[in-house]
Parts: sequence; C-alpha cells; structure tokens
Amino acid sequence: MESFSLKGKSALVTGGNTGIGRAIVELFAAHEARLLISQFKDDERTAAFAAELEARGADVNVVECDVADEHSVARMGDWTRRSFGQVDILVNGAGICSEIPFSKLSVSDWDQTIAVNLRGAFLVTRQFFDAMKERRYGRIINIASQLAYKGTIDAAHYCASKAGLVGLTRALSYEGAPFGVTVNAIAPGPVETAMLAGFTDEWRAMKFGQLPAGHFGQVDEIAPTALLLASEQGGAFYMGQTLSPNGGDVML
Repeated sequence: MESFSLKGKSALVTGGNTGIGRAIVELFAAHEARLLISQFKDDERTAAFAAELEARGADVNVVECDVADEHSVARMGDWTRRSFGQVDILVNGAGICSEIPFSKLSVSDWDQTIAVNLRGAFLVTRQFFDAMKERRYGRIINIASQLAYKGTIDAAHYCASKAGLVGLTRALSYEGAPFGVTVNAIAPGPVETAMLAGFTDEWRAMKFGQLPAGHFGQVDEIAPTALLLASEQGGAFYMGQTLSPNGGDVML
C-alpha cells in the first residue's frame, strides 16, 4: 500500500543491528527508507548486514553510539546532522535485559539497565526532537515491553525501565503532536532473540506457559507494527499509544 511507503524518509534505528531492531531495519529498507543503524560497538556482522541490504538496493549507513552516554550520543547527533542529514523517523530500539532476583540486584545493575533502556531513549530523542518540530514532521517509536504492564520475577530493573519508557512516550506525545511529530511505543511480548535466550530454561518455560498464542514471537511479527507507526498516513493518528504485539501475554 502506498500509505506504508517510506520513500524519501530517513530513519535512525538504535540497536538496529540485532533482534527486533534488525527486523525493523530490513522492513524499512524494503519500503524504501534511507537507513542509519546505530550500534553499541563496531561489529563486522553489522557491516555485513549493511552490505547485504545495499546489495538489494537500500541506502544504509552505520554509526557507533553508546546511547547511555551523553557525550557519545552528542557525537552521533553531530555526525548524523553533518554526514547523514535529517532524521524523519527515530526508532529507540537499543536495550538490555538480565535475569536477577531483586534481593541480588545491585545498584550498578539497576543503573545500567535504566541508563540504556530509558536514559538512552531520552538522550537520543533529544538530539532530533526539536528539528522534527521545526520541520513539522517526525515519527518517534520507542521499543518498550509488555513487562511494563505485567511485570515478572527476577527482572524488576527491566520492568521499571520499560514502564518509564511508556510514560515518556505518553508525555512527549503531548509536546510533539501540535507540530506533526507523533510519539508512540511498541510493547512486544517475549520474542525469540538473543535477549530472550539469555534467560534460564526455567524462566523461559514459565513465560511460555503464560502465552495464549502458544509460542514465542518472531521478530518479523513485531516489525510491521513499527512500519505502521512510521508511515506517512498509517501512523498519523496514533499519538502517545503503546501497541502490543504480545501473543496475548497482556490483554488491555
């Protein structure tokens, strides 16, 4: 459908080299967006991924950035404006998770998770939000989690970070909407990624048993929601929303 075309739009996807972010990059590229992939550290696998997309005719760039670090994000912002150009679509997909009981959760574990998952989205969005408002166009998509609503054992730090991201989405939407900038979130259920693989078999079995869908999600089942929210017309009337492709894990 023409309304889902991203031709002429430039998209920055943090964490766009792995998992859900990678699937979003692939789908955006297939719909003719110009892509900038932000990765934490230089990785030859990311270069290979970008080369693969370019072989299919996509326009793809890669930049390094620690989204939790203010100076690193500022450098990425400067490089983007100088070498890549404007950002029409921002996907805050960089994130981390670990399985730690609350009684064993250290301050550093808590701080690191909040820094990447919540502070990172704040820092990166701040680099591009005002320019989007000035152009009176922008699409911001935050990757949250159904655990922002449901919670779970051994992941209080992760649940808190994603709940904060949902709150940030709603609040920032009020500031962006009058200027044509939509801010929304996606709260996936458990998806077969390296992050989910990092949990114990016992935790995964527990979570699997809670899913009415009867299976963990696949990244390709999540990325189309990002395409909807990023599109010219398809996402225009979604504001401050959190869409939940979660296999029924949370039903709101």
